Amino acid sequence: MKKLLTIALCLMLALSFAACGGNTVTEEPTDATEAIETRVLTMATNAEFPPFEYLEGDEIVGADVEIAQAIAEKLGATLEITNIDFDAALTGAATGKYDMAVAGITANDERRQNMNFSVDYYTASQAIIVTADSAITTAADLEGKTISCQEGTTGEQYLLDGGYSIQSFKTGAEAITALTSGKVDAVVIDDAVARALSEKQNGATVVLEEALTKEAYAIALKKGNDELTAEIDAALGELKADGTLATIFEKYGLPYDAE
Repeated sequence: MKKLLTIALCLMLALSFAACGGNTVTEEPTDATEAIETRVLTMATNAEFPPFEYLEGDEIVGADVEIAQAIAEKLGATLEITNIDFDAALTGAATGKYDMAVAGITANDERRQNMNFSVDYYTASQAIIVTADSAITTAADLEGKTISCQEGTTGEQYLLDGGYSIQSFKTGAEAITALTSGKVDAVVIDDAVARALSEKQNGATVVLEEALTKEAYAIALKKGNDELTAEIDAALGELKADGTLATIFEKYGLPYDAE
């Protein structure tokens, strides 16, 4: 009997342990981390405007690109750049297809009717490029001449308002090619761009010192997009205060008044 009781007790204990083992549930590890949505800031530009935006291989680089990237970082966003024609960049910003257009854009009264603009971040002017042996030495000498420019720019508008004979091109590079090939007598384009383009001509062209206009660059956005405009204004203010803007412009050889 004792042996039988002992065996019975052993069997009961064994069954008890087996039952306990069967009730153990191994939970698969669950991933409770939710996907973090990254903010994307979309930018339209025309990478034919050195040193503000231009191509190095397939990469879009330049002063405006670095400024936009710095703004995106301030906003905790990833910058997404689309390279299109200048007119299309303005239209894309005005319609909200892109969050902003950054392309050496002058914030004039006409454009302000259709778009929001950030605070100014650079002061520019329109300049004249001529061939090294040209008889054109001042703006007055442009009278009766044919002048090339970039489509949709304030340089083009200046020439149209002045009644000049013009040839407009999609890019500044095409405009200066028209000059060096003898199709036009001069080029009118933003001063820093004029100098960058002229430097590539190996002495065949020069930029006159006389400035035709004084203009301010700003970032273009959809009309009424006041929230993003305010964010960009705040970011530009910080970039100016901490010296980032000055550093970027110095890198690209651009004169800059930090005041």
